[in-house]
Amino acid sequence: MLPKSVTHACALATMTKAPRAGEVKTRLVPPLTHSEAAALSVCLLQDTAANMAEVAARTAAHPVAVYAPAGSEKEFDGLLPVEFSLLSQSNGSLGDRLLNATRDLLRAGYESVCLINSDSPTLPPRRLDDAIALLARPGDRIVLGPADDGGYYLIGLKHAHHRVFEDVEWSTERVLGQTIERASEINIDVELLPPWYDLDDARTLARACQELLTSNENGGYPAPRTRDYLKRLLQAHGRERIWSAETISDPEWE
Repeated sequence: MLPKSVTHACALATMTKAPRAGEVKTRLVPPLTHSEAAALSVCLLQDTAANMAEVAARTAAHPVAVYAPAGSEKEFDGLLPVEFSLLSQSNGSLGDRLLNATRDLLRAGYESVCLINSDSPTLPPRRLDDAIALLARPGDRIVLGPADDGGYYLIGLKHAHHRVFEDVEWSTERVLGQTIERASEINIDVELLPPWYDLDDARTLARACQELLTSNENGGYPAPRTRDYLKRLLQAHGRERIWSAETISDPEWE
């Protein structure tokens, strides 16, 4: 639950779902099974939460998990660092849920809200640092972290601008552009962070394997739980199932 007395300027919150087989990461099935997708979802959340906790510890931010469905809070026991608070998601479209989470957190006393997904376990911590710093500056603004699929992995606000979440074609490649258009309609400045990606389908699963299981250095969060789980999958079932030969570049997996 949210703290009764807010002592941090920014609510750094992740939108997440209880990791139930058949209800999370379904776009990863195939190549994964539903149980494997749910287990991977746990790893993604734990790495995202650890990344958030480290950032919050050095900034004026407090980590929050905005969870669904209602009544599932016990399913997050042991998955989140102790400093996390919980907030139940509302019903409705993704836009409704993002808007209502923003409203609830601002009403709780936070000066700004930074909402991120729980599907980008390797998101560079600097992205979160920069978003929090931008929201701390005087004046109203919206901070967006563009996702490679045309959506966004992060949205930061200082006010609950409902227009930003209206008339947006959610889960399409038009989300980011339409969000920027809505902000322009109400004359709110938009600050764009560098792009990143969500791990939500076979293509981005292969990308995560490439990123985490080779020696490539790109400044991302190391995501140890996700890395270890992917490595176990590869060792148990073979690399071709989730990581095509075209993407393999490390001798360990040749």
